[in-house]
Amino acid sequence: MIGQDTSARVDAMTPPIADGDMLAAIDLGSNSFHMIVARYTLGQLRVVDRLRETVRMAEGLDTRGGLTAEVRQRALACLSRFGERIRDIPPQNVRALATNTVRRLAAPQAFLVPAETALGHAIEVIAGREEARLIYLGVAHAQPPKPGERRLVIDIGGGSTECIIGSGFEALERESLQIGCVASTRRFFPGGKLSKKRWRDALAEVSAEFQQFASTYRALGWQEVVGASGTNKAIGEICAAMKLTKGAVTAAALPQVRDRLLEAGHVDAIALPGLSDDRRPIIAGGILVLEAAFNVFGIERMQVSKAAMREGVLRDLLGRAGDDDPRETSVEALMQRYGIDRTQAGRVEATALRLFDQVARPWQLDGDDLRKLVWAARVHELGLVIAHSQYHVHGAYVLEHSDIAGFSRQEQQFLAALVRCHRRKVPKSAFDAVPDRLLVQARRTAALLRLAVLLHRSHEADDIPLLQAGVAGNVIAPSAKIQINYRFAPDKTAAQARTAMEELFADWPMTVLDLSSPARPGLDQPLTTSFVAAVGSQPGPKYGWTDVARFSELGIPALNFGPGDPMYAHKDDECCRLASLDETLAALVTWLDQDDVIKLAGEGGRP
Repeated sequence: MIGQDTSARVDAMTPPIADGDMLAAIDLGSNSFHMIVARYTLGQLRVVDRLRETVRMAEGLDTRGGLTAEVRQRALACLSRFGERIRDIPPQNVRALATNTVRRLAAPQAFLVPAETALGHAIEVIAGREEARLIYLGVAHAQPPKPGERRLVIDIGGGSTECIIGSGFEALERESLQIGCVASTRRFFPGGKLSKKRWRDALAEVSAEFQQFASTYRALGWQEVVGASGTNKAIGEICAAMKLTKGAVTAAALPQVRDRLLEAGHVDAIALPGLSDDRRPIIAGGILVLEAAFNVFGIERMQVSKAAMREGVLRDLLGRAGDDDPRETSVEALMQRYGIDRTQAGRVEATALRLFDQVARPWQLDGDDLRKLVWAARVHELGLVIAHSQYHVHGAYVLEHSDIAGFSRQEQQFLAALVRCHRRKVPKSAFDAVPDRLLVQARRTAALLRLAVLLHRSHEADDIPLLQAGVAGNVIAPSAKIQINYRFAPDKTAAQARTAMEELFADWPMTVLDLSSPARPGLDQPLTTSFVAAVGSQPGPKYGWTDVARFSELGIPALNFGPGDPMYAHKDDECCRLASLDETLAALVTWLDQDDVIKLAGEGGRP
């Protein structure tokens, strides 16, 4: 988890949500676009506005992943109206999420760039399982489950259907299927024609989709079933209008609704009681998917929730701004799952933070950039569990393509780019998947991570030299230089040390400014032995380089001896006791006064 120091830095750069603040969540669904605006008051969210427009993004999706001009314009016009409503809400209090249809676009940026311009806020694309998590979060807060009980939540959207089993406010199992009310109606009832045979064939195919995970879900079990979003709400209203239930959907009522629907013979002729005109063209696919779910899972009764993903997004916003950011939990889970060296990750994180502090202002980096840099530092060695060779590539692939709770696709692509670029050569395509609006921040934080990893290449606990970083404004530097102070133990020769540095910087030109052999004190020499005995101390390792090494090069045994504590060297409070000067002098005089010192020196045992 992010430590207190890092948390304080993030809070300072991204102020937490305060009492009275406005928040907004936008859901770019495959059928409808929804927006909910709420005020944070006394620790609670109070909804002040809801907007919904039928866009039917899924209708405009062709087989090559393109979007028709008509649907594209319809979507942009809606987002422009939404943007006007929330233009005064700060960006950190707004989350706009795109789901199945945008996920399936061959070139999502071609839509997202003008869409973000129309809305005036960033739009994130989320994976199906992340969509499922947010749906469950919204339903759970709207209708808190009984303690210790599990519930099955089914959400039928325009392009996908999400099934979640959860307990309390935590989703335990999440699945997302490429079957929604719009997509299923288009696929199984081309031309709008309805028939019993088409329905049987379609039901068998959709049921097979649920069968993939049905055994896992049934083994876990649940005590109640809840339906979320517009399709389930519409079916519940039909059941009530037909006087079959009081708003719930039951195993007895659903076949009667289906039979009534099939009597129409065509989508345009559907006349189910309680069904709105805008829902009529897509209700067949919705009822089909729900019937398959009822059959496969053996559902007897499903209550309907008014909440859905957008409510979950609002709750997620609060968690991100407080101490309940799901991304933190996910990064911790990755570290555990892949057995990451926490000590090394901590070293890299600390150094990356030191560098970040020095360049954040001129580079215009914010709290989100800081979070991503920290997370990347913690998981940069993730790929080692696969193979040491190209482990940065393996790690980037895992981060980009895994289902990681709390993260959008863009956030995962950002992290993947940082991990991909932390070592070896940076390919031209390294940042291709990162959205244009995040490209500058990605390149800059990647540079910070890369330098931090380089400084801790040895994986040792030794302190690194003082770091001084800066940014030259309006200058494209022709080159970059780094000066390294490499200190090595006496078990390594100067030649071995040089070879180690040449291997480390194999991809860059290196100039050795100074090279000295390690100090070898010669503790077995008579003069050295007599000196140690006279001063009454025990020799220990040095904590830095001294000129003693120069004597070692000449074959002269040498020891460091003097007043003060070496741990205070080169610090603002560097000092020593005045009395220690006298003590040091007295020890030297005592040794030099010994008769055997002169004798040993005369025999060639030079001090």
